[in-house]
Amino acid sequence: MRRHALPHGKVAVIHEAPVPLQTSRELLTELLKRGASVLYLRISRLNNEVLGDGGLRISYGNIHAVDIEGGLVRGVGSVTSMETLLKRINTLAQLELSGVTLVNSTQGFMNARDKYRAAQLLSRAGVRVPETKLTEDVYVLTETVRTWGKTVIKPLIGSMGYGSLLVTDPDIAFIIGKTWLSHSQPILIQKYMRSKDRDIRVFVVGDEVLGAIYRYKPENTWKTNVAQGAKVEKAPVDTELNELSIKAVKALGLDYAGVDVGETEEGYVVYEVNAMPNWQGFHAGTGMSPCPKIADIFLGKLRK
Repeated sequence: MRRHALPHGKVAVIHEAPVPLQTSRELLTELLKRGASVLYLRISRLNNEVLGDGGLRISYGNIHAVDIEGGLVRGVGSVTSMETLLKRINTLAQLELSGVTLVNSTQGFMNARDKYRAAQLLSRAGVRVPETKLTEDVYVLTETVRTWGKTVIKPLIGSMGYGSLLVTDPDIAFIIGKTWLSHSQPILIQKYMRSKDRDIRVFVVGDEVLGAIYRYKPENTWKTNVAQGAKVEKAPVDTELNELSIKAVKALGLDYAGVDVGETEEGYVVYEVNAMPNWQGFHAGTGMSPCPKIADIFLGKLRK
């Protein structure tokens, strides 16, 4: 059986892409500049072991004992089953149980990845979010759309806006809901709250807001994701937006994140908090890379 070489290292950037994506490459470079011995690890290649003596071990491919002190988690891949997601979450949790410092932490990542859990925690922390429901009842969905009008149906776990749908017709909502439920997918619905054809992505690292961008929706869509063609420009950050964004990140237990904020007639509203944000759009709009700050906070946690 072919062996996969794994050089010794102290920290790792963890993702699932076979070849490191741009953000991972930038982080690897930034850590190397600081003199760190660094690896790139694919999470699907990490194996969990509970040993007979009560110990725990993580192996990579056919090579045992991954020896790292810390990991920057950039993604767990496009997961199509709950079992695979649980395996990868268990991998991150086992790294932490073995004394590895992760940024972001497993708990923080899961708080943000589960969109309903995020809404729960944000709301309890006093962060304004859209009215949200999670249901397995298609009739709750249709009656909610009838009451709210514009309604967003979202995957419970998703990224870059893919799979999110904006509906106004209860009959269309019924068809969507029946389809999702037939695949054992619960229905996450949020009241549409947007007064402008844009939203704000705020980048937070630690206790600092690095900056923000406006993301303008392309024609023929309501979505403002950069991955789906949104145009960006630098946005001002007032005191309220600064405090709101930091509060949202702390409420989910994150070290860094991208906070998606909407502007409404009643003020700001937090749509989502992304625990593994890409920053090409942020860099394009602000001319700033968050990599140095992320590396600083990561290595700072290792020194504690």
